[in-house]
Amino acid sequence: MTTVADTKSEKRVLLAAPRGYCAGVDRAVITVEKALELYGAPVYVRKQIVHNKHVVSTLENRGAIFVEENDEVPEGAIVIFSAHGVSPAVHASAAARNLKTIDATCPLVTKVHNEVKRFASEDLTILLIGHEGHEEVDGTAGEAPDHIILVDGIDGIDDIQVKDENKVAWLSQTTLSVDETLATVAALKKRFPNLMDPPSDDICYATQNRQIAIKQIAEVADLVLVVGSTNSSNSVRLVEVSLEYGAKAAYLIDYAAEAKDEWLEGVKTIGVSSGASVPEILVKDLMIWLAERGFSNVETITAMEEHLLFAIPPELRKDLREAGKS
Repeated sequence: MTTVADTKSEKRVLLAAPRGYCAGVDRAVITVEKALELYGAPVYVRKQIVHNKHVVSTLENRGAIFVEENDEVPEGAIVIFSAHGVSPAVHASAAARNLKTIDATCPLVTKVHNEVKRFASEDLTILLIGHEGHEEVDGTAGEAPDHIILVDGIDGIDDIQVKDENKVAWLSQTTLSVDETLATVAALKKRFPNLMDPPSDDICYATQNRQIAIKQIAEVADLVLVVGSTNSSNSVRLVEVSLEYGAKAAYLIDYAAEAKDEWLEGVKTIGVSSGASVPEILVKDLMIWLAERGFSNVETITAMEEHLLFAIPPELRKDLREAGKS
């Protein structure tokens, strides 16, 4: 693990590693790309395949059509489910319209879905820590809606009512702040002393690793720039974590063109990272923008090495094999 040097040079950039695409996002984007190559345009995608403007617009230009619900997809057409996961009701509605489905749900989200089903089968009340309205939360809660209570922050925990306080478990959205989730779990355990833990941590490895890296940088940074979209939970969390861990200022931007020269006034050390759904080209554009303004001294701060890869969905793999393109 690389540590940040105490000595400050003039105008430097501390570039976080890891950053950008995680294995689940990479899998989801490749799924849409290969589906377009195999089946031809258009290919329909329910919701944004990942939460990034650039990725969505690039895939739209190649022939992907993003819809909100299955009823917008022509009967019998192909629809890809996003990396955030969907509920059984969404699968059922697709079957009712005779849609060919390709499920690009991140395997780490699928793991949480499976935990919901197991806890529900044991008749436990599940306290799901997450943000109301987020697609991942909607999909997870849809696995067992009668067993789930959403916990969106610490406020209101004292008012939670369950059938049996000895049969309560917690799960979480995968893209939350690690620190905030731990604080919420601590508050839940104070309210429910017999609260059951999931078999493993639900916060995904990529979310945790990106937060670890930015924590190291934030403590010495005058400014942190996070590349990511506003609807990307893990990108928003990187900005919040930066400020919590000492950065004097932190901003979320989709593109380098959104960065402002006035942010650089009096700044010597800039931290740069990107959310787990951000392609590296957008970070490179930002590094060029910073170099043009005198921030050409770049030091990479490595918190963790990532080597995880996920295979593309089995239904697409099968079609690729049959077409001789696997």
